[in-house]
Amino acid sequence: MTITTANHHLSPAFPGRAPWGTANKLRAWQQAAMEKYIQTQPRDFLAVATPGAGKTTFALTLASWLLHHHVVQQVTVVAPTEHLKKQWAEAAARIGIKLDPEYSAGPLGREYHGVAVTYAGVGVKPMLHRNRSEQRKTLVILDEIHHAGDSRSWGDACLEAFEPATRRLCLTGTPFRSDTNPIPFVTYEEGNDGIRRSSADYTYGYGNALGDGVVRPVIFLSYSGNMRWRTKAGDELAARLGEPMTKDAISQAWRTALDPRGDWMPNVLRAADRRLTEVRKSIPDAGALVIASDQESARAYAKLIREITGEGATLVLSDDSGASQRIDDFSQDDSRWMVAVRMVSEGVDVPRLAVGVYATTISTPLFFAQAVGRFVRSRRRGETASVFVPTIPTLLTFANEMEVERDHVLDKPKKEGEEEDPYAESEKEMDEANKEQDEDTGEQDQLPFEALESDAVFDRVLYDGAEFGMQAHPGSEEEQDYLGIPGLLEPEQVQLLLQKRQARQIAHSRRKPDEQADLLEIPAERRPVVTHKELLELRKQLNTLVGAYVHQSGKPHGVIHTELRRVCGGPPSAEATAGQLTDRINKVREWATRMK
Repeated sequence: MTITTANHHLSPAFPGRAPWGTANKLRAWQQAAMEKYIQTQPRDFLAVATPGAGKTTFALTLASWLLHHHVVQQVTVVAPTEHLKKQWAEAAARIGIKLDPEYSAGPLGREYHGVAVTYAGVGVKPMLHRNRSEQRKTLVILDEIHHAGDSRSWGDACLEAFEPATRRLCLTGTPFRSDTNPIPFVTYEEGNDGIRRSSADYTYGYGNALGDGVVRPVIFLSYSGNMRWRTKAGDELAARLGEPMTKDAISQAWRTALDPRGDWMPNVLRAADRRLTEVRKSIPDAGALVIASDQESARAYAKLIREITGEGATLVLSDDSGASQRIDDFSQDDSRWMVAVRMVSEGVDVPRLAVGVYATTISTPLFFAQAVGRFVRSRRRGETASVFVPTIPTLLTFANEMEVERDHVLDKPKKEGEEEDPYAESEKEMDEANKEQDEDTGEQDQLPFEALESDAVFDRVLYDGAEFGMQAHPGSEEEQDYLGIPGLLEPEQVQLLLQKRQARQIAHSRRKPDEQADLLEIPAERRPVVTHKELLELRKQLNTLVGAYVHQSGKPHGVIHTELRRVCGGPPSAEATAGQLTDRINKVREWATRMK
C-alpha cells in the first residue's frame, strides 16, 4: 500500500533541504509507520524515531491524510519551544496545512487548519485547548512528548487539554527520562522484572537510520588534559581528565576544562575549526556549533572563536527576542560558527551543522542524545558528523552507546542498603537541561571551587562503539591525522581509515626515543575510562571483603582500612582512585588467603 495525500507533493524533510535519496517519496520507515497507523486506526500512537530521521514529515503526512479523509477537522501541534512552534507552522505550510503559531485565545481565523503552541502555553491555558478539542474533531501532535513529563503541572495540563481529542500522535527521538514522571498518553507495559517501561507503536532507531543512509555516522573526538583548581576550603587540586577520580573531582575538573580563561577550550575550538575546514572541502556550507552551559561562557566562546578564526560567530541566547531569527539566518547562510546555550540542543533543524563542541556539564543521556542529534541529519550520501567532547566517563559511555534504543522506565527499584540514590544527580541535571530560559543564575559565583589552569591533549576517537588513537599534543601531526579525515566517507570507510591512522600513529611512536614519550603511549582501546558507578562498585567490593576479613581476623573495620592505606598508599576509600581501590582489594584477598 502506498500512502498519498490530497494534491500535495511532500518534501521528505521539513523544514530544510531533502536528505540524500529521499526526494519526492516517503522514507521506508515513514511509509511503514503510516501503513501501521492506517491499518490499526488507534486513538493514541507513539512514534519513536532518532533525531534527524524525519518525524515532522511523518506527522504532517499523517495529518494531511486524516484531514483529507475527514477523520479530523483541525490540527494542534504542541512543541517544546517557541522556535520549534514556528518551525512546525512553516513546515506545515509547505504542504498546504496552515497552522497559526501566534494563537493565544479566541476563535481561530477561517484560513487556518489549526494551531502550533508550546507545552508551557498549554500549561497556562489548558481549558482553552480543551474547549477547542471538544468543539471540533482534533488531531493533537505532541512533539518530543517526553517534555510533557517535565513537571506535574505540564503533564496534568496536557491530560486536561487533550483528553477529548479525537486522535493523539506522540513523537520523540529520546523517549527515556531521568525521572519517573509518567508521560501523558504513553502506554507503559510491565516487564518480567516488574518494572513498567514505555511501549512505542513504531520505533526507528539510530542504528537502522544509519544503515539506511538517513543519518550521518558520528565521529567523537575526545580531549583530555591536566586541570588545576582551588576548592572552597582553599586547597589546590590537580587531575587529568579521564583518570579515575571521585564524582566531585570529575565535576570540578570538567568545569575547569570548560573555563574559557584556561587553555583547554581554546585548543579544542582550534582543533574543531581545523576539522570544520577539512569537512568544508567536501561539504562547502558545513557549519559548526558550540553548546555552552550558560550565557557568560557562550559570549566568551564566541570571542575565542573570533580570535582563532578572524570571523564572528552567531550567538544564540534564548532570552534574546532575535534568537529564532538568528538560527534561521544561520541555517540559510554559509557562515562557519554558531554558539548557543542549550536551546539548540533539541529539535532545532539546521541541516548543515556537521561539527559540534559539547561545552556543557549536563550529563544526562537525554540531553546528550538530543545535542548529538543536531549534527546527524544527512543531506547526501557519505556525509559524516564530528563532535568534540571532554574525556569524561559518562560522555564516552553515551558516545559508545549511540545505537542503544531506550524506553522511559517508570519504576526505579532501590536496592537494599544502597549508599545513595543513583538517579538523584541525573534528575537535578535534567531540571537544568529543561529550563525554559537560559538566564544567568549566578551559579558560577556559588561554585565550591575556582578554576586555575588547564591544558588540552588529544585523547582518542570514538566511532561505532570502538576507540582509536593514542594521546597527542594539540597542533601535532598525530592530532592532524584524525582532524584531517575526509568529510565525505561511507560508514565502513570511516572505520577502515581510523584503523589505518592508529596503526600509523603506533608505528611513529615506536620510532621515537623513550625520553620524548611525554604522553601516555597506549592505544585508546587499552586505556579504560572508569565511571563513577564503577568506582562505587569497587568501594562496595572492598567494603564487603573487609567485612569478611573482620570476622576472620577479629580486627575492627577501621584498623583494617588504616592498615590497607599504610601498605598500599593513597587517601581514604571515599577519595581513592580505581587503581588504589583495586590494590587494596587484592591485598585483602592476599591476607585472607594466608589465614586459611
